[in-house]
Amino acid sequence: MKKTFAWGLILVTSSFFQCTTAQKTTFGNAAGAAAGVLLNGGTAVSDFDISSGLKEALNVGVTNGVNELIKTDGYFADALLKILLPPEATKAQDIIIKNIPGGKNLVDNAILKMNRAAEDAANDAKPIFIDAITSMTFADARTILFGADNAATDYLRTKTLTSLTSAYSPKISAAMTKTGASQAWKAMVDPYNKIAGTLAGRAIGANTPINADLGAYVTQRALEGLFLKVTDKEKGIRKNINERVSPLLQKVFGQLDKK
Repeated sequence: MKKTFAWGLILVTSSFFQCTTAQKTTFGNAAGAAAGVLLNGGTAVSDFDISSGLKEALNVGVTNGVNELIKTDGYFADALLKILLPPEATKAQDIIIKNIPGGKNLVDNAILKMNRAAEDAANDAKPIFIDAITSMTFADARTILFGADNAATDYLRTKTLTSLTSAYSPKISAAMTKTGASQAWKAMVDPYNKIAGTLAGRAIGANTPINADLGAYVTQRALEGLFLKVTDKEKGIRKNINERVSPLLQKVFGQLDKK
């Protein structure tokens, strides 16, 4: 029995050394896959490495994104991120500008102050995001790595948006008071609401008061802007080797270069 086993082992070993290079690579990749390791060009990347790399990429994206957003005009001067009036107020915007004294200045100031509040609160978003990222578990890190250019950011959004919104909302509320956004909003809305629904108001199209939840709206738009920034940074790490600022990012995202 022992002799039979020994001869079998010799035959298997011999067969492996007689394999072509391609066959050996296939064998190695199969073994690596079974062990949860990706073998690509001789570099082994474990599921733990991939998960850690995705977290680091999101950390980098959040940090760099926040650093850009906290600057003056970080939101206001970016056409994609600029926070405009809520839909309820947008409908009334022309009426305010045309019929309320100083209406255009009131509208412009409200928009500016909302963006200033988002810029002011952005720095408070960083620890909230980092905490969410740290506690995340990637159910399928490998699929995310080889997924769309925004796969990791999209996963973060799906898993943490509700908790992020709850944690970030009071930060935005405080920033709105600090920057004067709440006061600018009130200065714009109050004169409109006084005439809305009255005979005079209906005559100019002011049929219903503006009752938008400004805090919730600015929180939502501020988070959307931050997610857009993180998406942009994730794409950079995936596509540009110069943005892979650590050995781990180079190791993990280097796998994409071999596709």
